[in-house]
This record gives sequence, C-alpha cells and structure tokens, in this order.
Amino acid sequence: MRLVGVLLGIESLMLAISAGVSYYYQDDALHSFLISTLITLVAGLTLFFIGHKAPRQFTRRDGYVLVTFSWLSFTIFGTLPYLIGGHIPNVSDAFFESMSGITSTGSTILMDIDSMPHGLLFWRCFTQWLGGLGILMFTLAILPIFGSRSLQVFAAEVSGPTRSKVTPRIGVTAKWLWSLYAGFTIIVFGLLLLGGMSPFDSICHAFSTTGTGGFSTHQESIGYYHSAYIEYVITLFMFICGINFNLQLMFLQRKFRKFSDDTELRFYLCSVIVLTLIITLILFARTGMGGEESFRKALFQVVSLHTSSGLATSDIMTWPAVGWGLLIIPMMIGACAGSTSGGMKMIRWVVLMKTVKNEFRHILHPYAVLPVRINKQAVAPQLISTVMGFTMLYFIIVVICTLIFMVMGLPFIEAVGCVVSPLSNMGPGLSSTGHEFQWNLLPDAGKWLVSFLMLLGRLELFTILILFNPHFWNRN
Repeated sequence: MRLVGVLLGIESLMLAISAGVSYYYQDDALHSFLISTLITLVAGLTLFFIGHKAPRQFTRRDGYVLVTFSWLSFTIFGTLPYLIGGHIPNVSDAFFESMSGITSTGSTILMDIDSMPHGLLFWRCFTQWLGGLGILMFTLAILPIFGSRSLQVFAAEVSGPTRSKVTPRIGVTAKWLWSLYAGFTIIVFGLLLLGGMSPFDSICHAFSTTGTGGFSTHQESIGYYHSAYIEYVITLFMFICGINFNLQLMFLQRKFRKFSDDTELRFYLCSVIVLTLIITLILFARTGMGGEESFRKALFQVVSLHTSSGLATSDIMTWPAVGWGLLIIPMMIGACAGSTSGGMKMIRWVVLMKTVKNEFRHILHPYAVLPVRINKQAVAPQLISTVMGFTMLYFIIVVICTLIFMVMGLPFIEAVGCVVSPLSNMGPGLSSTGHEFQWNLLPDAGKWLVSFLMLLGRLELFTILILFNPHFWNRN
C-alpha cells in the first residue's frame, strides 16, 4: 500500500501536467483533470500513510504483488479523466483505453480522435510513454528512499527471459535507462519539429515512438502527415527502441564488440531486413506503388509491428493478403528483451530455434553434448525450460481466448487478431480490428478480456498468472 501510494502520487503529477496542457489550449477537459488529480493524490496519500509503518523487508512475492497492483491502480485511476469529462462515458471503454495506454498497446475505442481535447490526447500518449519502459522501472530509482529492495521489483517487472544489469545496483541501472529513454524522446521531438509537425503533435508522437505505444493525435495515425521524412524518423527510433536498453548503454560505454556480437540483435536486424525486402517486392509488384514508397511503407509497418508500436502509414488490410499475412510474423515475434516492445521477444525464438537445431543434431549424434549457446555462452537448462513453458502457455492462451471470442460471434481471423494483438501489446488486429476499424464494436465482456490480455502480455504472463496459484499465497 505504501509503494502503490507513491506510484499514485506520480500519477497525480502526470494528471496535473495534462491539466496544464488543457489549460494552455483552453479545452473542456480541464475540470476533469483537476478533479482526477485531486482524487488520485488523496488516494495515494491515504495508501502511503496507511502503509508507512509496514515492515521494510521486501520479498520476491511482494515484488509480483506490487507490480500487478501498481499497473492495475495506474489503469483504474487513469480512467478518471475519460469518465469525469464524459468523453468516454462507458466504464468498459474507459478502462480499455486506459489499459491500452498504460501497457503501451495502442488499441483504441475512439472513433474520432481528431475531435478529442488536447489534454486527453496528451494524457493518452503520456501514459504509454511512462508504461513503455515500465512504471516500476521509474520507481526503482526512488524505492531505496522507502527502504525497499529494488531487486525483487526488477525481477518481477522487467520483460524477457534475461535480466542483465550494466551496474551492480538496480537503482543506478534504472536511472541510466530512464536517462537514455528521455534522451531519445527529446531527440525524436526535435526531429519531428524539423519535419513540420506542430510542437503538440511532436511531443505526443515522440512519446508514442519511444514508448512503442501507437497512440496518435489523428485518426489516420502517421499517414495523416503524408511525409516521407517523418515516416523515416519514426521508423528509425522505433527500431532503436526495440533494442535491449542495457545493450544500448553498453554501446554508449564503448563496448562495441558486445553490442555487435549480440545474437538477439543480429536476429532482430535480419528479421527486419528480410521481411521488409519481401513485402517491398509484393507491394511494388501488386499495388502500383513506386519503388521508394513500397520500401518505405513496408519498412515502417515491419518495424512498427516488430516493436509492437502499432503506428501506421496505411491500412495493411488493404494490401495483398500475403503481405499482411507476413506481418503476423513480427507481431508474434516482437523485438528484443529489455526494450519497450511487446510480443514474445526475439531472444525466446532464438533459444527455441537453437534448441530445435540441437535436437536434429542429437538424432545423428545421440551421445554428443550439445549445449545451446547465446552470445558464445551456454544457456542453462532451466532457462530453456522456462522459454519452452512460456511459449506453450502463450499459445494455449491464444487458442482458449480465440475460442472465447468466436463464442461472442467474431469470425476466426478477427478472433485471432483480438487475442494476438493485445497479448503482444500490438495495437492493430486483423481484418476489421485493423487500423481502419475500432475496438468499440466488441461487447463489453470482450473489452474486459482484451484489457486483461494487454496486462498479461505486458507483464510477461507468469507475473500475473502466478497470483492465481493458491501456493503463492502460502506463507510457508
């Protein structure tokens, strides 16, 4: 309760900043932000003072509980500006929109984004920026002030099967990562300004790009601007933010060999290049686009879906079926672990592919010792088991939830899209849940299920599902 109170205090500050944006533009969301700020601040202070005498010991179980309830609390109080102002009067819709922002998914139920008040547009993008690198990653830097052990939170919140540190202290690592993250955001903001975007649109899309979130200030997303320069800038930084941030810090520390020899990065780069070239040829041959436009559109969408950004320059569902069919691959794979992207993460697929390769070699050489190696180091059998368990659980969830959506009346392709997209924190789905259609036609039960899948995907399945295990709550 003490630490969730701290997080709600941070959220009240975010709401106050959004209120300042509303005041500057004199829009009708100002009063809703002021009321939301007050409610969130009071709730945060109440929780903090209730828990301020709690024991300072912090276990791994505490970390999982804190992470889950922090994201839920952020989402619940994040619905207030939508509900109080009446801009999204339905509770299911408001929770969906808030969860989509906090988990940096980018799916939306809004049908006319361009007419929304500036304050709410800023709030949507601001939440996904903070949720991109992780709400708890921000708090890690201040946890020692409250006598808490950052390592337990780090273990529960950071995505991916590997959790390397560039410094011995987690709090210091968190400060470095957030400094790098903020630096990228400032650079993108400046470059978009140079490309002719307004300051407001520039900061909102800088949040969306570095947070790989997908929210835009326009219904047509990046396609609204019809600018090759803007598309290339956003593509570049979406790709960069799909790289492990620890690896990027190594690059800044001039550890170039570790950076260039990273197996996951190489697979990520190769996947982007191969898929872009194939889809470029398809678009050039079958849509009438020019060579440069075909390459630009293909590259943007491949990187956008690889990094789970969800930003768009065109509706991929109007492309040849083989084109958008290929884009399902980056949707499921994701980018690198330790980045702001969603999906299963490239490192898991690398481990799986190397494991399968070794199984074939074992058939020929049954007595050979053939360890799986990543970055020239043998992968522990426990990690391989974890990766295989995660993959199996991922596809079990996809199958079960797809069937649930089909029971709700959705066709198979749309049902798959409604599961894979939120579970990968992607944004657009397939068929009518793609870029040109909204999620508001789902029944309320479907919206709550999608919201749950967003949170499940953002926290890497196990962090949430472990709470449903009765043994987790056993003190022994």
